[in-house]
Amino acid sequence: MELSWLNWLYTAVAQVITWIHQAYSTVLDPNSGLTWALTIITLTICMRILIFPLFLKQMRSSRKMQELAPKVQELRKRYKNDKQRMNQEVMALYQGAGANPLGGCLPVVAQFPIFISMFTVLRAIAADQPKFGMTQELVDSAKHALILGAPLPATFFEAAQVSEKIIIGCFVAISSLTTFLTVRQSVTRSMAQMPDNPMAQQQKILMYISPLFAFFSLNFPLGLILYWVTTNLWTLGQQHWFYSRHPMPQFDAKGNAVPIEAKPGLFAKLRKTTPEEQAPPPPPEPKIVRQQPSRQSRSKRTGSKKS
Repeated sequence: MELSWLNWLYTAVAQVITWIHQAYSTVLDPNSGLTWALTIITLTICMRILIFPLFLKQMRSSRKMQELAPKVQELRKRYKNDKQRMNQEVMALYQGAGANPLGGCLPVVAQFPIFISMFTVLRAIAADQPKFGMTQELVDSAKHALILGAPLPATFFEAAQVSEKIIIGCFVAISSLTTFLTVRQSVTRSMAQMPDNPMAQQQKILMYISPLFAFFSLNFPLGLILYWVTTNLWTLGQQHWFYSRHPMPQFDAKGNAVPIEAKPGLFAKLRKTTPEEQAPPPPPEPKIVRQQPSRQSRSKRTGSKKS
């Protein structure tokens, strides 16, 4: 189903696919599955780089919510018998600190139009329709490209051979696994930061249900499944990078955040350190100042008295 008001976005995605494919075609066979797989992976990476500022905004908002967790727990205990007042106070606390509970939806919302556009463009290729600015030559190239033996625009149910169904099924299974790992990484972090969160049980259920949604991709073209697997792997690496650099805050007895040293990144672990870097020099010892006794007069030393 095409949305006419999104034709400009379909055309933009098709144009970017054309440019990337032409670039790889200068060194690779333009009709090979490798060329088309690299085209889709590169498109995915470019799109994720563009929305990276939204990811940072999401993570910073999430971190502020972590730092506000003790105060939120206190409000929940104080207004546990008045849910409306409790929600108002919690939202006022978030707004005052600049935290947005819905900030986590920004990257997903930004990706959704690209996902729909990819689906529409690939469906046009499967239907042998040179639409959205694509040439017939480009459509024929994508239509006959094979990724591990399965056609790029083929779906699981439309695949002609059993071997093609197996290939597409394997990609669907990988998509399901990476979806689960992505949601698990986020939910585990959320549950650790707020153990008494009333939504914890629902988040845990979502974590185990989310892989089932990936099986709806049995109706998606193989190229779209490859796009989804790539974006899941990118999200896993991106979240791991941020969580390692920004560990969960700890709090003192008064509920104030205690600074925590970030874990060293991958490059810091691989970089060779000198012995001076491994063990910082000891602090200089304090200089000892000896008190010299004051010189006494001869009469005081001998104990004689002046006459």
